[in-house]
Amino acid sequence: MLRSRIIPCLLIHDGGLNKTEKFKPGKYVGDPLNAVKIFNEKQVDELMVIDIDAAVKGRAPAFDVLRNIAVESRMPLCYGGGVTTADQAAKIISLGFEKVSISSAAFQRPELIRQMAVAVGSQSVVVTIDVKKNAVLSGYTVYTHNAQKKQKMSLVDAMHQATELGAGEIVINSIDRDGTMTGYDLELAKLARAAVDLPLTFVGGAGSTDDMQKLIDTVGVVGAAAGSMFVFKGPYRAVLISYSRPGNLEY
Repeated sequence: MLRSRIIPCLLIHDGGLNKTEKFKPGKYVGDPLNAVKIFNEKQVDELMVIDIDAAVKGRAPAFDVLRNIAVESRMPLCYGGGVTTADQAAKIISLGFEKVSISSAAFQRPELIRQMAVAVGSQSVVVTIDVKKNAVLSGYTVYTHNAQKKQKMSLVDAMHQATELGAGEIVINSIDRDGTMTGYDLELAKLARAAVDLPLTFVGGAGSTDDMQKLIDTVGVVGAAAGSMFVFKGPYRAVLISYSRPGNLEY
């Protein structure tokens, strides 16, 4: 039976872990392998690893780094960043990752979604869509390349396209809520849930397990991902890696 997943999201920048706020330059929070070791002990549902430099710099995935992460990890892994070919996706899966996420490439060359689905199976293909609430018009604007490039396609159309081309999961990332720890954008979550039947994961805004429970109560079975909540402690945001689930989740 499907159940909700609680997912730490680790951002790799310049070889180290970084935590952004609204996609702006963030704070160094440690070494990726050390974080993986800690999350192993916490029995994490799934770990999302995103290289935020790769697409912006036109760089391929750092396969050596990914190999080390996969060897160390005892939990399901999803990787995103710089993937532009189905062969790269297949190599990442062969290293021990369960899923591969694409974002900018899904808009630059949508057919890649179908090619990846053929190569590794739809269940391993994730499309991540970064969105910002439109202050003038109703709805949300889609961005890529760390919120540097605006896309003309609407969020709903992008979700439909990903579904039709064979994606197995869609991640919705709120640029406005990134790193704020003020709660998920529940209106965004409801909009996305109404658009497609695919498994969904939401990231951006989680500051507590209560925020995650509200998301689950709003949209049902879902992936509730977070970054700051799992790496910061207290009002001064001291770095302390932790993991917790909403108390009434069934496992």
